Amino acid sequence: MPSNIQSFNQKNQTRTQVLQKKIAGSFMLLALLGLGAVVLAPKAHAYDVINANSNLFEDKYQEQNDRQLKSLKASPDTTLEIGQNQEADTTRMLENGYDMMGTSEFVSAKIPAELAKAFGKKIKADSVLVFDKPVALTTNMVNMDGTEDGNKMMQEANDENAKNEKNIHYASYWAKVPMPLLGVHVIKLVKASTNPAEEGTALPGLKIIAVIKESPAAKANIATGDTLLKIGDVALEKADDLFAAVKRYQGQAVDVVFRHGDEDVKTTVALNSRK
Repeated sequence: MPSNIQSFNQKNQTRTQVLQKKIAGSFMLLALLGLGAVVLAPKAHAYDVINANSNLFEDKYQEQNDRQLKSLKASPDTTLEIGQNQEADTTRMLENGYDMMGTSEFVSAKIPAELAKAFGKKIKADSVLVFDKPVALTTNMVNMDGTEDGNKMMQEANDENAKNEKNIHYASYWAKVPMPLLGVHVIKLVKASTNPAEEGTALPGLKIIAVIKESPAAKANIATGDTLLKIGDVALEKADDLFAAVKRYQGQAVDVVFRHGDEDVKTTVALNSRK
């Protein structure tokens, strides 16, 4: 899953995060920069053993990028939420002005979600989302010598293993960031080639997968699902184009062209500025 999703932080840094999801038709998502948010889904995992005094949420943590993102508060009051729908919850966090710091993912027996919160406080996250999903692991033992005692031991071990429920544990860690210059999260769509050996064809513009509430983009009625095509004189085909455009026009009212459905729309957006 899972990139950063495109937005502009207090340092005007551009980043892209691919929100991994199923796309109808022969389209695939390409990250512009960084690693994508991971969508919770059944897949092959090794079973991680919980050791005394260990925190698997910390042991399995992967930072989203090298920016060392953290809360703007010196001592954040880290909140814990048990997620319901990973894709929808991720979009909601982005729309509410949060950015993903990193994720933890592993399979183990049930463990308290509070351990994710404890690690979140350690890395100064404002919010932690935890998703747990039961998973069936086929780890049955097989008796190779065929003896009666061996069969008995094998059955006892397998019966005991079946009693120990395992879960896929996934946690994402979030920090609130200042209002960006524009306030959109985008990805680049590429139409897959019918020939697996050939590269796909990049579609025009940058697809918006989330718009930050109360941002300049939101106030200009730019919405999720629209495609950004142009800001001022800058055509938008990659992340660097968007970064260059908002940096160039920050603090100004600038013309923005985007595609809404089958229609190209031109509007004026008053961009924020950064000192």
